[in-house]
Amino acid sequence: MKPVILVAETGSDITPELAARYHIQIVPMHVSFETETLDDGSFPPQKIVDYYRGTGKLPKTSGSTPDDFARVFDALQSQYPGSPILYLAYSAVTTCSYQSACIAAEGREGITMIDTKQVSIGQANVVLAVAKLLEQHPEMTVEEAAAAANALIARARMCFLPDNLEFLRAGGRVSNVAFLGSRILNLHPCIEILDGKLVATKKYRGKMTKVAAHLIADYAEKYDLDRDCLFLVRTVGLDDAVIESAEAAARECGFREIVWIQANGVITTHGGPAAFGLAGFAKA
Repeated sequence: MKPVILVAETGSDITPELAARYHIQIVPMHVSFETETLDDGSFPPQKIVDYYRGTGKLPKTSGSTPDDFARVFDALQSQYPGSPILYLAYSAVTTCSYQSACIAAEGREGITMIDTKQVSIGQANVVLAVAKLLEQHPEMTVEEAAAAANALIARARMCFLPDNLEFLRAGGRVSNVAFLGSRILNLHPCIEILDGKLVATKKYRGKMTKVAAHLIADYAEKYDLDRDCLFLVRTVGLDDAVIESAEAAARECGFREIVWIQANGVITTHGGPAAFGLAGFAKA
């Protein structure tokens, strides 16, 4: 039986090391800086922060193109003929990647596509969980892997906290009034991924060291998260004190494994510097 091959985008923030470890094929999303467009993950995310501070403008992000997927599908089907491909997509309501994959898959056999309805480490959480299942059960068919992925997606939970709303305001996602109010009151809105969409829910007030710990405790209790593993994501500039506070809170909540991931360019553009987020699975 041919092994199932997993595919995801750079917007999942899966590191090259994890992708290599679990044989996950990564398709680039893109970030455009006026005169140049770069593959997400091919440059340091600090470039985005420096560009904004130097120009007052945010770069623009875009999903993977049909050509991006065609190149990956061509390479996989040439190198692993007959192996089924399972593409676990970045939230389809937020980008064109899923539609691009559908276009690239036309006329091809053996490609299964599922919208994870997640972004960043929310997507990584699902993809890596499926990868571990395939490693433990190499006899799994693509239909069984897809069923397992859908069950995991139903339990997947992810949220993040921007340090401030400056990048969200610059990108037109919040108003100047909301931005100024957030800065004056030192508010940090919790952005949850709900049915694929980014939705602002609870607001936290205070320093990020305290807020990060409160968010982990609240979110773990709210969704009764499985304590086996907690994924934590950070964008460039997150203070070491926040990292230490988050880890201490996660351990106090009983999480046995804590995995930090550095966000790539797409998530940095939307969340801004010094943002923090978490992902896990609600208990079955």
